[in-house]
Amino acid sequence: MTRISLAAAASVSTLSLALAGCMGTGNIPSASTPITQSEAQMGAEAHPQLLNEFGGAMSGSHAQYVEQVGKNIAVQSGLGNARDSFTVSLLNSPVNNAFAIPGGYVYTTRQLVALMNNEAELAAVLGHEVGHVAARHSQRRQATAQRNTLLGAAGAILSGVLLGNSGLGQQLGQAALQGSQLLTLKFSRSQELEADELGIRYLNSAGYDPRAMGTVLQSLALQNALDARVQGRDNANIPEWASTHPDPASRVQTALAKAQATGVTGGVTNRDTFLTRIDGLTYGDDPSQGVVEGRRFIHPDLRLAFTAPQGFYMINGTRAVTINGQSGQAQFSLAPYNNDLNSYVTSVFAGVNEQQQIRPQSIQRTTVNGLPAAYGTARVASGNGQVDVTVFAYEFASDRAYHFLAITPAGQTSAFNDMFASMQRIDSQTAANVIPRVVDVVTVGSGDTVASLARRMAYSDNQIDRFRVLNGLTSNEGLSVGQKVKIVVRGR
Repeated sequence: MTRISLAAAASVSTLSLALAGCMGTGNIPSASTPITQSEAQMGAEAHPQLLNEFGGAMSGSHAQYVEQVGKNIAVQSGLGNARDSFTVSLLNSPVNNAFAIPGGYVYTTRQLVALMNNEAELAAVLGHEVGHVAARHSQRRQATAQRNTLLGAAGAILSGVLLGNSGLGQQLGQAALQGSQLLTLKFSRSQELEADELGIRYLNSAGYDPRAMGTVLQSLALQNALDARVQGRDNANIPEWASTHPDPASRVQTALAKAQATGVTGGVTNRDTFLTRIDGLTYGDDPSQGVVEGRRFIHPDLRLAFTAPQGFYMINGTRAVTINGQSGQAQFSLAPYNNDLNSYVTSVFAGVNEQQQIRPQSIQRTTVNGLPAAYGTARVASGNGQVDVTVFAYEFASDRAYHFLAITPAGQTSAFNDMFASMQRIDSQTAANVIPRVVDVVTVGSGDTVASLARRMAYSDNQIDRFRVLNGLTSNEGLSVGQKVKIVVRGR
């Protein structure tokens, strides 16, 4: 969760219509209509806000490399006839995500780049997103987006089983999930396959191995499954607010078959070049945005920490941290503060549902680990019965407060009691000890094995699984002396 200006929380309704994110058959255009003036204007207006929503654009050698590859693949689309027609950004986000918007703006997160294993896979992902733009998928879905804005649609994700599909459920969810990962349209399966096919076409025309689309989708599917195991979820589908690549596993074989149908048996991968160029890339959470370590969230800049309940997992977004579990869901965020905790809690409740004012039965004052705090709960009727909405706020300074907004089935607010009680300030030494993880590219030596290299991974759990998924290795695949591989270590 980045420490952001509240003024930056601008409306996303206009932006939502422009985004073409995700990561057949249908009519696949043989040549794309060039970028129009209106599309260029739309993209230029959305671009700064989008960067803000997704952690900002990175600079330096890693970003320059992604830009180079992205422009090379984007010109294959026919949307623009020169590399300068496109803006390619590497985003400082720990989420596996990539997207593009009309006007020639293409994006990928550093986390997704770290999952890739060669340059062709990077080109495949960016080509897939450009394919959405070339096929004008966002325009096709614009009418739907106008009827059901992205944040409203995302509300159903949080409300889920707890709130059903009622209007109230969507409004509650909307207020609780205004994080950065909500800004992409979910495309239909046919549109995803169409974008895959277009991306494969661009790979061919650029001279890359067309199989890269299938292999990067396979890596993403394996990462989804690993995340589910690590987080204790029952399924391997990444929550929609955390990724815009729905169901990659089902698209792998289709993508590989499409690549085979091209008749191209070779093509460039540039594996070693790619690995050398991404060496040192930040992996996982950036401490400036706070970090999730197991069930604990620590923000060294804001000097705070809290612990999620047992059995829950967290996703750190640009604007908020979401906490998810079977017995409830919550968000940790901030709002304007005027040195009055009671009015702060009331204002958070007021923002939950614009159509129906929600008020707590009462607001209680307390102290949590030395922090002044206030909380209240409101019982609300929903499509599937009743739910409890709880706001728990903490004062850190006369002009700064933070809060949890939690939604649970009626009578089960206690599921979050331990988390509410865990909020605390951290000292400067604790903050200084938060060190980022980075990708370290190493060359396999004569005595190295999967197990020995995996032990160097900066994780206390699932080291071998993490190493294999990170390097696109199957469960039985070994290593060769001289081969370059990625490990994740603590930076300096």
